[in-house]
Amino acid sequence: MIRLIKNGCYYMGGALVKENQAFMTGEQKAKAQRGTMAYRILKEHNIGNEQNLQLKFDAIASHDITYVGIIQTAKASGLKEFPLSYTLTNCHNSLCAVGGTINEDDHVFGLSAAKKYGANFVPPHLAVIHQYMREVEAKVGRMILGSDSHTRYGALGTLAVGEGGPELVKQILNKTYDIRRPETVAVYLRGNLRKGVGPQDVAIALCGAVFKNGFVKNKILEFIGPGIKNLSMDYRNGIDVMTTETACLSSIWETDEKTREYYKIHGREEDFKELKPSDPAYYDSGIVINLSTIEPMIALPFHPSNAFTIRELLAHPKEILEEVEAAGRKLRGDDAFSLTDKIRDDGLYVNQGIIAGCAGGMYENIAEAYEILKGKSTGSDEFSLSIYPSSQPVFKSLVENGYIAGLMEAGAIVKTAFCGPCFGAGDVPANNGLSIRHTTRNFESREGSKPAAGQLAAVALMDARSIAATAANGGRLTPATEVSYVKKVKKYYFDGEIYKNRVYHGAGKAHKEEELKYGPNIADWPKMIPLGKNVLIKAVSVLTDPVTTTDELIPSGETSSYRSNPLKLAEFALSRKDPGYVSRAKEVKAEEELRRETGTLSEKVLKELKGFVPADGTIYGSCVVAVKPGDGSAREQAASCQRVLGGIANIAKEYATKRYRSNLINWGMLPFTAEKLNFKVGDFIYIENIDRLISDGAEKIPAKHISGHTVKDIELSVGALTYDEKRIILKGCLINFNAAK
Repeated sequence: MIRLIKNGCYYMGGALVKENQAFMTGEQKAKAQRGTMAYRILKEHNIGNEQNLQLKFDAIASHDITYVGIIQTAKASGLKEFPLSYTLTNCHNSLCAVGGTINEDDHVFGLSAAKKYGANFVPPHLAVIHQYMREVEAKVGRMILGSDSHTRYGALGTLAVGEGGPELVKQILNKTYDIRRPETVAVYLRGNLRKGVGPQDVAIALCGAVFKNGFVKNKILEFIGPGIKNLSMDYRNGIDVMTTETACLSSIWETDEKTREYYKIHGREEDFKELKPSDPAYYDSGIVINLSTIEPMIALPFHPSNAFTIRELLAHPKEILEEVEAAGRKLRGDDAFSLTDKIRDDGLYVNQGIIAGCAGGMYENIAEAYEILKGKSTGSDEFSLSIYPSSQPVFKSLVENGYIAGLMEAGAIVKTAFCGPCFGAGDVPANNGLSIRHTTRNFESREGSKPAAGQLAAVALMDARSIAATAANGGRLTPATEVSYVKKVKKYYFDGEIYKNRVYHGAGKAHKEEELKYGPNIADWPKMIPLGKNVLIKAVSVLTDPVTTTDELIPSGETSSYRSNPLKLAEFALSRKDPGYVSRAKEVKAEEELRRETGTLSEKVLKELKGFVPADGTIYGSCVVAVKPGDGSAREQAASCQRVLGGIANIAKEYATKRYRSNLINWGMLPFTAEKLNFKVGDFIYIENIDRLISDGAEKIPAKHISGHTVKDIELSVGALTYDEKRIILKGCLINFNAAK
């Protein structure tokens, strides 16, 4: 289905040619390197040099889990008004899982900030963030930065990046997004999808091929080739948004007449232009996807890259599910988790189906789901099907074309635009339940379960078509290629009046006299201390899993209600991965506060150091040790919660994403890496003259590892830091850095 080209290749004459077969000179290669779509868009937005990019975005976007913290940070840094188009959506905190007024208080704050500083405000249930940005803000050649990892509008010719909130703050304060020029990977599409195979099937196959081997990590995917013309815009957008799960930085697609028609339908034909690579264009590596060979896929728990064909799973259900079952039992810490009990004589049964969000809730996914379910029933037993159209315009067109009524008749529950099923704030399955979802992620516990409390369910990702086929069989897992249905769907009509009449369009229209409206849960960031001359770091959590997601560092779900209160939110840090972390981190923080009062470390800490005495001017903080932390969400809280609790470093073999490392830096934390992680909880790491080492740009950092009675010299690395990143770490966080300026 998918073939990887590990070395360089050229796109020439409509074909992808390996570098060693293209016979290009060095000068020809250099010119072809500048021929990619990504190169041209980056060049137009770069004020730095060719290799060290300093990017200025055209627009930014946030949802209600992130925008309060971003605005509070920018305000503390001197915000007067938003200098670029900023869109605030409300698609995450639409349900208050903990009760009270705090979610709606955030929305009131967001609207007041949109008025005061000049932003667009999309009320709850009107649209999920990425669907709105596709419909209203994407333009060919534009760059958009979003505080959500699935900020991907490449199919519309927009190079979009998902990052942590502090990177949006930098754009708000007229600073730049600094990054080494990323490599570009050609994704060459050919062939045509069979009926019953949808965009999520392509996306899961792609994730399965490239995530675990890191093939596209922090690179830009450039979709090219003759297969693009065979994909509708909904299919392209559905594949594109899932590229986040490959760990790539961003994505961009060739545009064509279907792209033009999309912009025309949305009343913005002037935002279209043709976008294609030069002939030839050079790519650092390549991926060839034969769409004709893609089968209905399933990404089993607990990652989108845990990819199997549904055919393969149904042929060997026990062997495959036993592996996932073992992972779930390890997560729970007992044997009370089961997936093999879903196997019956006539097949494999699931408990729940969900079609929702920026990946699943698009018009064609839901329309085809109706065609598959037409005249059938989801049944009145345990299995349930919920559908969330991605925006009110999509919902309205589905209603007008009869699809919603038909789905309701079949037994589906249709709900409003909301991202909850994707991150655990809605439709949480029962304990030991198995949910199949056309959403973006299926990380462990992301759907809302709590293993530490003896609650664990599982999510598998599938395409809407196969979810509908499964629903038509009462929950018996069924690929859509095995059912008969009419694929052709009725034409989509976009009603822009919905947004015209309800969205607050305030970008570029700041009313500085307006007051911000604070709810009782909205709190300012606590004071962060500067780095100091020397550091003594205590390891308070050591995570040995191959990958640690941001959802494990700070759980999603009901914790999202506390996003506007840093101290309350921090109480949940690592709660589903290492329940003792918070108390251990607080103990270190209390010791550091005492040191600042008395000028010396306490007897308790000195006793733990077994006679080792740090030099004067040493600050004391905690760290998390993990093999590969930061996969998944862009939420900065994965780092800021550690910082609020007194964290001053992470130590990892590598960081899963560029955005998590950036979050650490922007919150004043040292992003250490080490070849070997021979640390245990309670160990100390001591570094002298860390302020000078960071200031001088040292990438290798000599340190002492204190474990029991042993003191061992080790070497840590911080990698390359930009001038501003060094200053941010020295000052203690981005807020301090901006305040000092």
